[in-house]
Amino acid sequence: MRRFPFRHPLRHAWQTAFIALAFFMVSGARAAEIEVIASFSILGDFVRQIGGERVSVHTLVGPGQDTHAYEPRPSDARRLKHAGLVVLNGLGFDDWLPRLARASGYQGTLLVASDGIRPLAMRGGNDGQNARIDPHAWQDVVNVRAYVTNIAAALIAADPDGADAYRANAARYRDALDALDADIRAAIARLPQERRRVVSSHDAFAYFARAYGLAFLAPVGAAGHSKPGARDVARLIEQLRNEKAPAVFIETISDPRLIERIRAESGATMGGTLYSDALSPAEGPAPTYISMMRHNLDTLMAALAAR
Repeated sequence: MRRFPFRHPLRHAWQTAFIALAFFMVSGARAAEIEVIASFSILGDFVRQIGGERVSVHTLVGPGQDTHAYEPRPSDARRLKHAGLVVLNGLGFDDWLPRLARASGYQGTLLVASDGIRPLAMRGGNDGQNARIDPHAWQDVVNVRAYVTNIAAALIAADPDGADAYRANAARYRDALDALDADIRAAIARLPQERRRVVSSHDAFAYFARAYGLAFLAPVGAAGHSKPGARDVARLIEQLRNEKAPAVFIETISDPRLIERIRAESGATMGGTLYSDALSPAEGPAPTYISMMRHNLDTLMAALAAR
């Protein structure tokens, strides 16, 4: 006679329910995950903060890398083709991304995260159709609220089931941005006017200067790859000597040799390293936008407040 193993009906029901629940959770998590491509690391962090666990973010230009010098790879085009959302900064910063998206066959939304922001004109003459616009709008924390609004709306459109999560994450992040903005304003307000003029190696801080009341001078334009002439550098050094600028700062994606020459010939103090266009790797001091801005604030204040 054939025998069948005895199965307790209640235990069998619980096992079936547990397996079904586990399968639902795994498959549901996979179904909810949107592949988002961001042009560079700071933008990728914005998407992660708002998207949370419902998004998988890949940045084409990673931490510590220079977006101005980006060269597309075949693997980037393949990844773009299957993305659920592609996010770029706009303002002439990453104009290569729309071209890459078209070449890849991507058919989805191409979000310009800076839409609605009042741009600044770049100082000095640079080549290119978009050279009149300074793209570094994220250096003013208030501008990032517009980035958050645009990214949240795009994620909701791509994944309506996650709307509540995206709205909650965006609200939480706006609160953190408001606290950051207030801290920067309070710190710089304590500086006397004569301590508010500095030099950085890359002209990426005009939005920060406008928002918070510092004056930044830079031998290299906002495009990052500009090469200043000897006359421009000599004029800047003379200006620093006359105005007795407190400090000069190296920007992480720039060649430090030029700024070291300016420091040596002007007599200014080396103030430290600032992050402008890229986050640090995870183990560094600026793996997120908020930690980047707080690192920059601490670095500036340590040099400018010193007597």
